[in-house]
Amino acid sequence: MTTNKINESQIETFAIKTLQSLGWEYIHGLAIAPGAEHAERESFEQIILKHRLRKAVSRLNPDIPSDAQEQAVQKVLRIYSPDLLHNNETFHKFLVEKVKIPYQQDGYERSYEVSLIDFDNPLNNEFLAVNQYTIIENNQNKRPDVLLFVNGIPLVVIELKNAADENATIRKAYDQIQTYKATIPSLFTYNAVCVISDGMECRAGSVSAGFSRFMAWKSADGKTDASRFSPQLETLVKGMLNPATLLDIVRNFIVFEKTKKEDAKTGITQVETEKKLAAYHQYYAVNKAIESTIKASLKEGSKKGGVVWHTQGSGKSISMVFYAGKLITSVGMQNPTIVVITDRNDLDDQLFETFAASKQLLRQEPVQARDREHLKEILKVASGGIVFTTIQKFLP
Repeated sequence: MTTNKINESQIETFAIKTLQSLGWEYIHGLAIAPGAEHAERESFEQIILKHRLRKAVSRLNPDIPSDAQEQAVQKVLRIYSPDLLHNNETFHKFLVEKVKIPYQQDGYERSYEVSLIDFDNPLNNEFLAVNQYTIIENNQNKRPDVLLFVNGIPLVVIELKNAADENATIRKAYDQIQTYKATIPSLFTYNAVCVISDGMECRAGSVSAGFSRFMAWKSADGKTDASRFSPQLETLVKGMLNPATLLDIVRNFIVFEKTKKEDAKTGITQVETEKKLAAYHQYYAVNKAIESTIKASLKEGSKKGGVVWHTQGSGKSISMVFYAGKLITSVGMQNPTIVVITDRNDLDDQLFETFAASKQLLRQEPVQARDREHLKEILKVASGGIVFTTIQKFLP
């Protein structure tokens, strides 16, 4: 791809062709628009492709009664609050932890757990790329360049600008995403990843990320970095948006980090949420570490999991959160106990706060050992838990 004679529609075509080569089906937005011969939307306000979602829910949950399946679909369709990020987090829980539908049995309250996506078998899902998908909300009419639907749910929005136009920068693509958030916020209830590109440069980030937090994906296969002469758009699509990697990211590499902020004037403390997405080096490093840990923990394994070396400012703490979260759910680990050992109290506190702020991904509350006796007490359990301590507590 050269940039001197390229236009935006060619960039779009290039992105779609690359997606198709990875197994994404492709349909033009007009072909499924309301009123079209093969319409899949009742109105332009409708975000989710409901028929595809219902079909997937039915197929993935054959043992759950159809009325409970429909209740789960309705819960997904009816996420309403004025806070975009709150809606996004609510849906993410449904996606990763399944949709819980309560019922009574023998006087006890139980729950059906309805899956929206089969994370264990990525190809057991339906992957659809749609361009020029018109959305109308609050009398605002917008048309994102490319949306990626998994089982009818728009998990990825891709905004493209023309690299040949000096005014159409990647920053303009980011600004366009911000405009969509303000005008068609319902789209972002279901969004996992935002991608911005000018055809050459390409970055991905979360719905709450500032421009500086949008990162390039520098490897198409996780083994070698792509040539700096290759279009970043092609590298990111192949490396990050192939079906298996995308679903792994959605399930294991997104965290809603909660931090308490006190207003200096009023003294009122508020909890702020930031949605964080793994950068490419974190994604590959954590998966290598998981692989190494599982191998080392086998009966014939060495019991030594290996080392990940990070530079300063590369996100060590959040990589550890992703590692712990994925290890806890890994098949074959049988509810591991994770002990995080540092050699300084301030580092212990800092790491503990990062883990405590990421409870949803970890599916539990981490515990910080107060002293040696407390450490002995919390390590008495047979298995399970995330424990923080300084190495000094182990000294005789």
